[in-house]
Amino acid sequence: MADLPGIVVTGASGRMGQMLMRVIAGSGQARLAGAVERPGHPWVGQDAGTAMGGAPLGVRIEDDPIDAFARAQAVVDFTAPAATVEFAALAAQARAVHVIGTTGLEDGHLRAIAAAARHAVIVRAGNMSLGVNLLAALTRKVAAALGPEFDIEVLEAHHRAKVDAPSGTALMLGQAAAEGRGVDLGQVADRGRDGLTGARQEGHIGFAVLRGGDIVGEHDVIFAGAGERLVLRHVATDRAIFARGALRAALWGQGRAPGEYDMTDVLGL
Repeated sequence: MADLPGIVVTGASGRMGQMLMRVIAGSGQARLAGAVERPGHPWVGQDAGTAMGGAPLGVRIEDDPIDAFARAQAVVDFTAPAATVEFAALAAQARAVHVIGTTGLEDGHLRAIAAAARHAVIVRAGNMSLGVNLLAALTRKVAAALGPEFDIEVLEAHHRAKVDAPSGTALMLGQAAAEGRGVDLGQVADRGRDGLTGARQEGHIGFAVLRGGDIVGEHDVIFAGAGERLVLRHVATDRAIFARGALRAALWGQGRAPGEYDMTDVLGL
């Protein structure tokens, strides 16, 4: 096991943090080299496996990312924007591959991440699954093939605890549609409708959001024309697909030149 790449998981107690630790520890392709939580979290100091209610994994949850990153070849990070920016700088200092699945990133966060990518490999994606990235590729092709008389709507649904909207995946799909049409998403996105909004503007890309229950993730890209409608859809039923994609990205990044990559690079799309 010592010769396998070591991966640190940040936000260890979260839904994705726990799934990532389980997938990495059981993969046979990498070893769980560390698990990080915020200072004062009740899991700090506990064995990661025991904290999750299972068998010990031999990895203690810690609150010092600098020490953890120094022992690792990769960091997998599904946390929050401010934390991700901090982790990007620390991972770059450690020359560890930084896999970012955090959503809700704004321009300032992205600039800081791009700066860190000058010194280390960063793989960032709104969604790590193979299916979603194929959906994005299809969305780009369909948007390029259909004219502006086809309205584009991105519909997404997630569990009640998700804090950002639209989801990173929905924005990724909207960006793919905009690229297919050769337009700037920021200029054509409709991210909320309420009241007397007037008729839909031709060429705009709309987003609709649903939150409830324990929905893992559902995304539809709807191309609505006169007399016909084309719907591209992805439904996730298990968070393990995102964890497996993140692990694949962490392994792919080993030995790459510093820079910012995404899952289309990892998957060869």
